[in-house]
Amino acid sequence: MSTEQILYHIEQCRQKMMFLASRSSMVDNEVIEVSSKLDSLIIQYIHLTKNEDLMDRRALK
Repeated sequence: MSTEQILYHIEQCRQKMMFLASRSSMVDNEVIEVSSKLDSLIIQYIHLTKNEDLMDRRALK
């Protein structure tokens, strides 16, 4: 997945989590499940951008 795709999924997941939390609470099982998915997407994004940054630095050498 590209960084743009991950960012899109992060935003979709964030909006879903906020919507669900507004209807119930932040400790609702469904909210927690979506929050966990959001965490996973954010970690993927961090790893992807970190790897891209390392590749850019190597290309400059």
